[in-house]
Amino acid sequence: MHRRHFVKVSATTLAALLFSRLTYAEGNNSLMSLPDEVWAQADDKWVQLKRSGNSLFTFKDIEVGIKANQGAQGVYVQSPHTALTGIRLKWLHKTATPAKVLGDHWERTYGDAGWKALSPTNKNPWYVLLYDAQQTACFGVKTGCNAICWWNINPESLELTLDTHTGGTGVELGARKLHAADIITTKSTATETPFLTAQRFCGMMCEKPRLPRQPVYGINDWYYAYGNKSPKLIKEQTELMAELVTDTNNRPFSVIDAGWAAYSPLLPDDCCWQEDFSRPNEKFKDMHLMAQDIVKLGMRPGLWMRPLCAKHDDKLSLLAPPIKGRDDPKNPVLDPTVPENIERIKSNIALYKQWGFEMVKHDFSTYDITGRWGFDMNERITVPGWSFNDKTKTNAEIINHLYKSIRDAADDVYLIGCNTMSHLSAGLFELNRIGDDTSGKEWARTLKMGVNTLGLRMPQHKTFYAVDGDCVGLTNQVPWEKNKQWMQLLAESSAPLFISAQPDALGAEQKAFIKQSFAKAAKEQTIGEPLDWLINPLPAKWKLNNREVDFDWG
Repeated sequence: MHRRHFVKVSATTLAALLFSRLTYAEGNNSLMSLPDEVWAQADDKWVQLKRSGNSLFTFKDIEVGIKANQGAQGVYVQSPHTALTGIRLKWLHKTATPAKVLGDHWERTYGDAGWKALSPTNKNPWYVLLYDAQQTACFGVKTGCNAICWWNINPESLELTLDTHTGGTGVELGARKLHAADIITTKSTATETPFLTAQRFCGMMCEKPRLPRQPVYGINDWYYAYGNKSPKLIKEQTELMAELVTDTNNRPFSVIDAGWAAYSPLLPDDCCWQEDFSRPNEKFKDMHLMAQDIVKLGMRPGLWMRPLCAKHDDKLSLLAPPIKGRDDPKNPVLDPTVPENIERIKSNIALYKQWGFEMVKHDFSTYDITGRWGFDMNERITVPGWSFNDKTKTNAEIINHLYKSIRDAADDVYLIGCNTMSHLSAGLFELNRIGDDTSGKEWARTLKMGVNTLGLRMPQHKTFYAVDGDCVGLTNQVPWEKNKQWMQLLAESSAPLFISAQPDALGAEQKAFIKQSFAKAAKEQTIGEPLDWLINPLPAKWKLNNREVDFDWG
């Protein structure tokens, strides 16, 4: 069943033939064939492993084993003496012309998602889909993996890279065997559109998503207050918007965003860097009372936090080393491999539940760990040459442990991941912010970061988590005719709807439409499908609740 030759395929059958040549059937599952080549990386040097036995590849002390594992191909790595930075699996093929390709993103999108032409240099994080106008072929790894993975499609090969860095150096596994990832694949059925295939494939990658018990909707103060807020403002906004709620069986959330916690004396006005998330600042004083006030006004309280902020006077032994992008001494970051830091984070999360908050949005952890945003990770995930306190765990394992610790501490409190690794968030967080910030100041940013990400990552909705496309920044600076459409898309797609409304931008028309949108968002609905997503990175044609809707994004 394993090829050891090149296959040339035509343009119209690329996906189908590629899939058939790279896979084999085992029961009801399609499994990836053994790779033609296996490579390992240490000290930035790649070496090819030799096949030893049926499914083992070796070079000196490095061993990579591949075996069937519950409908997937598990990749297991041992390297007792060599600090390992990566593994690459390569399947050989030859294509005459490319198909359209859709990959995922490390964490959020940045207005750059879309079906694209094949490019050998493009990294496709976590999974990749190929569509040839007839069929869709899907290749990915299951969620919760212990390596940061991406796919490259070259004219003569399909490659999967499993990054095993710890910080910016090689992981020191010792005697431990690393279950790096589970490779999974499928192709479209005769009746499936690419969207439905992508949706089904996401469900295969994440077998147990953790989803909200009811649809989530509500308000957030960020896009009109931008951190400049007070309990008075929160209560006034909650009371104003609560008047527009009609579904008392599923009440909306009022999420208090950045600006409530104790500031660092080195950054007294930086709302996105608050050093002590166990106590409120002088404006807020009593967060338990704040949560009670929101409940009395008819909404459910939610809270933003940044888990890896360190205090200005924390011991150096608690801090991650400064690296480019994370080297401002005023912004010290906690090392997530230090147990004391994990306990601090868990204590903060548990405290919010004691205060009465029913949702916690945790933010910035990917940036605080790597020193980079997702759009800067094309060459490397982080800068080379540094490590955390614990060098025996991969970055993916370190992130998994952080996320699972937050999940355990939260108990039944809803979690929204923001700037979190998507594939490592799935199955742990009820919601995930799938794109960069929208805006209450410019429509172009909402169009780029909101419409693009919702349209291209919608297959992850209810298969990975509830996809949060971010807020409607309803202010006098953004044209209402545009925000109205964005609100409609969120409200009727079954995705979470959050509105960040400037009070003096709420006239009778806006209030009436919000009331309708809240009523729709509170109910279970059919998942919205972008109908032109193959050709339009800003999908304007949607199937919403079994009817076609055209949007004029402008």
